[in-house]
Amino acid sequence: MSNAMKVLQAKCGVSADGDFGPNTARAIAKHYDLKPERAAHLLGQASHESGGFKLTRENLNYSAERMCQIWPNRFKSLEAAAPFARNPKALAEKTYLNRMGNDTPEKASLYIGRSFLQLTGYDNHKAFAHDMNRPDVLTDPSLLESELAFEGALWFFQKNDLFKIADEGVNDDTIKRITKRVNGGYHGLDHRTEETNKIYGWLAG
Repeated sequence: MSNAMKVLQAKCGVSADGDFGPNTARAIAKHYDLKPERAAHLLGQASHESGGFKLTRENLNYSAERMCQIWPNRFKSLEAAAPFARNPKALAEKTYLNRMGNDTPEKASLYIGRSFLQLTGYDNHKAFAHDMNRPDVLTDPSLLESELAFEGALWFFQKNDLFKIADEGVNDDTIKRITKRVNGGYHGLDHRTEETNKIYGWLAG
């Protein structure tokens, strides 16, 4: 389990117990100067994507059967998937090489998804490092798993203009549109909606 929430709580001046609740949500919104609508959308999506702010690193430890389900076009049989089963490094090299700026196998396995909203690929890591003036992220991307886990999610929202949608309010339409941009589809929409509305209630009440 990541300690990223404890790190974030310490930054925001609340008890670093790792549990996310109303006090932490309000402290985050205040520390990062986020309006209730922006904070609710960001934290609602991040909560879903990170399993309740517990996961900040992409899990590539899959069985052959699961890989065939997730990447049916890439792994058309169990035999094709077998060499990459329970082998995260090999799977990352297979799935991410020559994509997202990963022009070497080393980059493909190093720049996997990280932060509360996963930043994946060399190009995203490089852009984050530049925009946030944190060049150390390129040599130590694990910083996005702890110290910069929230900043990664914040940057994702800024980079993809999601705060413009958030400013329209917290409702089913805005949550659905943001989910599409975050997820590429609508996976977990009900839970994202529940989390976003709950957090907005904490912040706007």
